[in-house]
Amino acid sequence: MSSDRQLVRRLRDRDEQAFRELVAEHRDRVYNLTLRMLGNRVEAEDVAQEVFIQVFKYIDDFREEAKLSTWLYRVTVNLCKNRIKYLARRHDRDRDQLDDTNEAAASAALAAPGGTTPRPDRALEGAQLERVLQDAINSLDEDHRVLVVLRDVEDLSIEEICAITGEKDGTVKSRLHRARLALRKKVTRHL
Repeated sequence: MSSDRQLVRRLRDRDEQAFRELVAEHRDRVYNLTLRMLGNRVEAEDVAQEVFIQVFKYIDDFREEAKLSTWLYRVTVNLCKNRIKYLARRHDRDRDQLDDTNEAAASAALAAPGGTTPRPDRALEGAQLERVLQDAINSLDEDHRVLVVLRDVEDLSIEEICAITGEKDGTVKSRLHRARLALRKKVTRHL
């Protein structure tokens, strides 16, 4: 936490090296979160960049009541929600099918441990399952999508999710339960 405080102090002093450190430390998780929330690589890249610009711009508003990463994810979630609303208004619902993620999943499936190569049909099934799962996540309403992505994809604790969303423990748990049920129903329908 003391390294967070030092980084925040340096960011408040408009230290560009501190900004580069912040980006280097959090860019992958911020991008992955935006990609899962938005389902579109180009939109995710734009929002991820905007996250770091907003954090640098408004670092003086960070009250240090939570970890810097928690505040960063809260900014990320809020910007993703705003972009989802914007895209909905523009009827721009076309989404990437996470091509890079699917290719990486297929490549990982092909490079099994021990040098053995699994059957290509299984690698394809894995990529198709990833696509079905991402489509199902994309079809959830934004509040449910946030919870599923934060808990089941990013593996954050309920306490961290409460800090990010500003919701109470019981609310997060009940919404997460409903989100998982909705997700299960959507995935089952596709399979």
